[in-house]
This record gives sequence, structure tokens and C-alpha cells, in this order.
Amino acid sequence: MSNFVRIFDTTLRDGEQSPGCSMNLKEKLEMAHQLDRLGVDIMEAGFAIASPGDFASVKTIAKGMKNSCVASLARALTKDIDAAAEALKEAKFPRIHTFIATSDIHMAYKLKMTPEQVLEQAVAMVKYAKKYCGDIEFSAEDASRTNPEFLYRVLEAVIQAGATTVNIPDTVGYSAPDEFGALIRGIKEHVPSIDKAIISVHCHNDLGLGVANSLAALKNGAMQIECTVNGIGERAGNAALEEIVMNLKTRKDLYGVDTRINTKEIYKTSKLLSSITGVRVQPNKAIVGENAFAHESGIHQHGMLANKETYEIMTPESIGLTENKLVLGKHSGRHAFEDKIQSMGYELDEAGLNKAFEEFKVLADKKKEITDRDLEALVCRKVVSIPEAYKLDRFVINAGNTITTTSSMRLLTKTGHILEEVVSSYDGPIDASYKAIDRLVGKKFMLEDFVINSVTGGTDAQGEVNVKIKNKDRVYNGHGVSMDIVEASILAYISAINSMIYDEDENGRH
Repeated sequence: MSNFVRIFDTTLRDGEQSPGCSMNLKEKLEMAHQLDRLGVDIMEAGFAIASPGDFASVKTIAKGMKNSCVASLARALTKDIDAAAEALKEAKFPRIHTFIATSDIHMAYKLKMTPEQVLEQAVAMVKYAKKYCGDIEFSAEDASRTNPEFLYRVLEAVIQAGATTVNIPDTVGYSAPDEFGALIRGIKEHVPSIDKAIISVHCHNDLGLGVANSLAALKNGAMQIECTVNGIGERAGNAALEEIVMNLKTRKDLYGVDTRINTKEIYKTSKLLSSITGVRVQPNKAIVGENAFAHESGIHQHGMLANKETYEIMTPESIGLTENKLVLGKHSGRHAFEDKIQSMGYELDEAGLNKAFEEFKVLADKKKEITDRDLEALVCRKVVSIPEAYKLDRFVINAGNTITTTSSMRLLTKTGHILEEVVSSYDGPIDASYKAIDRLVGKKFMLEDFVINSVTGGTDAQGEVNVKIKNKDRVYNGHGVSMDIVEASILAYISAINSMIYDEDENGRH
């Protein structure tokens, strides 16, 4: 058995398909660079045929990755494969990932094809893709509900046609670990040419077994696991990358394999994704949740003080959570700030660093103690900077429980124009402010979600606001941070609008 398992990350494709997790081109590119630093073997950059925006994303990511293989998904159709091949032209390590459903229910009701037609199409399209690229992955969609004998036939045929990786998806998260492990073992035993290809698995989490099924497959011969950061994905999501990787690292005695993942990049990768999508992980989430390394019980604390290994099977440092002794305050200079940010694993361009430092100095004048979480809140969105069509200049709120709230809003446009509006509302300062912004921007969209979180404890905590707005079928995330929760809400709303305008401009170019 080889001593490492390949990590195939599909955060940018399957993960981005989950509701509310869409990303624009700049966000996808920054996430891709972070996945490259994390050390994923393969990243699925998108579905090139799906839209001009998806094609541009795959093409841009393919050109920019230094280490990871870049894959594009394609149905078993010539037009899909042509689009994938074109988008991957400049990739250092390209992979075409083609798929067709093989379960009886999918063939009958979705494809309206016979098993023989599906087999013939799978073989023909693998051969077609092979003329573009040596690295071809074939997926038998809904494999876990496919007749095993038919699955064996399909896999043997596509390997003979040139597939170098065969993927066994648990597409609807139906399998249990013993069952899924037995399926992989059956493939190893009944597909004559299986040694010529890598067995991959792609497990969804509908019954909460995505990671367990992936690990069961690994113990039975799979050597590639498809997963996403924070487990994001359609419906209940995918197997979580961080959970799989840390299982293999922590229990190497059990699994006997490792990954090429730089685990010290895990926490930063998780935080970046949360910042981009506005989807936070639950506090008790394994590996990257806020409470993953917290110990509140008295018995646990006593044990930890005596020997950390009593209740800690892995260290915070192993995923990149390090305690830095450098204390920042209002007298700290730019060099100290930059050192601190770099020690936390963030890489900002000059403009992003300057903006973050300015905001840090304003915060330091208001807060006595600046924590790492305060800095994360300031910095995370600066990593991905998009053009600001609108920028908050100033606002004035008149509010109270006996008067109608009014919001006086002033925005600056990217061309330097000043826009002003005053709106009254019975529903409070945020509603009044949002209505004023709506009038100034003059675009139609809906507020889909509005979430307020405290960055730290205490009455001087920063408020962190994430909003989602919807325009047609696209959802855009906005993020704002301030010690004034109304200001944070306004900044988040403007951020979402800027993201929407940027996406419209980019799609207009493609």
C-alpha cells in the first residue's frame, strides 16, 4: 500500500453549489491559492460548461496554480469535455473529470437511457477526453445505489478506455460505513484492471456519515478522497477535508497512510472560507470549531493542567492555531502589525495591509486589548479585495423608543461622486439605513439573510455582521466589522452590493 492518500478538494465546485456559498472570481482565486498552500493534490475548480463565469474561474485558477492538479467537471458529453479541455489549457497539471449516472433509478428517470447505452457513452467519452489530457477521472454517479455487477462492468470498461482514476460517489449519502467499505472491496476483487487506476470516493453527508464512509473506503482500497473545507456542499454537505486529514494524522496507527496536506494551514483555510461565504462553522464542529480545543469541565481542566494528552489527542498548533505573545495596542507600529498578521498566516497585498492597519489603529483607540480574533475579523476580508463601487462616507442616526427612526446616509462612488439620502422608518436604524442605501444604489435585490455575531466577549467587543442579498438566482455575501453594530450592518450591506456589482461587471465581460 502506498504511504499517502490523495486529497481531492471540491470546495470550489461541489462546495460552491451549496445554497448561499457562491463566490465571485476573485474569491475563488484567493481560495484556490490557499488550497494550493494547504497542499491539496487535486482541486476541482468548477464546471466549465455551466456558465461563462464558471469557465473563466476554471481557466484563471488553472493558469495560477503552482503545485496542485486542477480539474474541471464535465458530463459525459463532447461539448462538456471540449469546454473543460479549453479551460484547462494553461494548467500545469490538468485533469478532466467526467461522469455519468449508473444507478437504475438515475438511468431510468434522469437519463432515460438503458444500462448498455450508459456503458457505451461512458467508454466513448473517456476515450474522447483522453485525446485532450492524460489524467482522466471517471465518476459513476450514484454508485452506492448501483447494481454492483453493472458497476464492475462500467469501471473495467472505462479503465480500458483510459481512465486513470475511477470515482465511487455516495451521491445521496445513503451508505453506511461497513456497506460502503464492502463496495470498495468488491471493486478491488471483481474489476480485473483496477490496479491500473486509483480508486476515489466522494461521500455526501445526508446521514452524517460522509467522513466515516470515506475512511471505511480507505481501509478497503481507496487511495483518493474527495472532500470540501468545512464540509460545505449540496444539502447536508460533503465529507470534511479537515476531519479526514486529522483522522489520518492522529490515527496513523489505524489507517497506515498519510496525506501531503500542510495541517498548519487548516485553520486559516477554514476561516478564509467562512469569511468569503459568510457561513460560519458551528462551535462544536470537529477540528475547526471554536470549542474544538476548549475545556470547560473542572475534571477536564485538572487533567489538562497535569498532562495535555489526558483530554487533547491533537494540539491546536497542529492545525495552525498558535498563541503569539506579541501584544498589539494603539502605540504599535506598522512593522509590528505586519509581523503579527504574517505570524497568523495571512498574506495581504500592500493596499490590503494599509487598509487593515488603518482600521487597526482606529480600533486600538477604542479597545484596551486587541485579541487575535479581533485581528482575524479585521484582516480576513482584506485578503480578497474587490473594487468598491460604493463606499461609506458617513451616516447619522436619530433613534429612540418614542420617535420615528431616521437615517442620513452619505456614500462615495468609485468615480468620486457624493450621494446623500435621508429615510425614516418605524423598524429601527438598520432598516432605515438599508432603505437609504437602496435608494442611492437604485438596484433591485432582496435581503436574504442577516446575522450578527460578537467577535469576542465584553461590552467593548466588535460586532461582526454577515448579510446575503439575492439578485435573480445569485446570492452575494457581505461582511462588516465595527464596535458600532449599526455601522457594521451598513458596511456589510454595502460590501454585498459591491460584490453583486463586481459579479455583474465580470459576467458582462465573459
